Amino acid sequence: MTDVQSLKRPSVLRRFGAGLMLALVFALMVLALPAFRTLLYQPFNIPAGSMMPTVLVGDFLFVSKYAYGYSRYSFPFTPPLFTFTGRIFGSTPERGDVVVFRLPRDDSTDYIKRIVGLPGDKLQMIDGLLYINGTAVKRERAEDFVGTEDGRQTKPIKRWKETLPNGASYYTLDLVENSFYDNTPVYTVPPDHYFMLGDNRDNSTDSRVLSQVGYVPIDHLVGRASIIFFSIGGEEVRWDRLFKRVE
Repeated sequence: MTDVQSLKRPSVLRRFGAGLMLALVFALMVLALPAFRTLLYQPFNIPAGSMMPTVLVGDFLFVSKYAYGYSRYSFPFTPPLFTFTGRIFGSTPERGDVVVFRLPRDDSTDYIKRIVGLPGDKLQMIDGLLYINGTAVKRERAEDFVGTEDGRQTKPIKRWKETLPNGASYYTLDLVENSFYDNTPVYTVPPDHYFMLGDNRDNSTDSRVLSQVGYVPIDHLVGRASIIFFSIGGEEVRWDRLFKRVE
């Protein structure tokens, strides 16, 4: 199951009954401009919670297509325009970037995760703590996360503030003590590949699961998540999330 969906038809937006909102009108304008959608920004919506609390179910966001340059996965229907491994006009992805990518084992499926491992890195989870090249990533206890589901508050979830070696900081959720992927073997990232984790660590199928996601080739990156242009939880608009940057 995909954890991010491309907005391919205006009906995807209209089903929420908020077509008069400026944010959605803007999104429809983008959908009507193929060059803008193909080369600059592509809208996606979030149907799953693997990136909570950074990205919530019901968020609609724009992904910057030019952030890392272009590969064949940057274009509709993935035409084989580029047969080489890599990208053109590209810049290097950084630790902490939230990215949409094509699943290596099913390149018709889009996922959204956070880059934590670069080519050549060795990564491991020990007791729920991320280690990069043998050093534990800085982690601080933060205030519990309380979300909403169908308009009702959910129970508090343990939240951590994690800071990567390059200074990128973000929050992760800790749903379960000693979950299956809280302790892993050492992963060595191959050249031209990246290691992805979901911020909702106990509810994310990501690079820790080699049989389903594994290491993600650089040419599978669709783009960097940029801004949330609309958000709805149940039947209510989350006004505080409109035009919020994804970090």
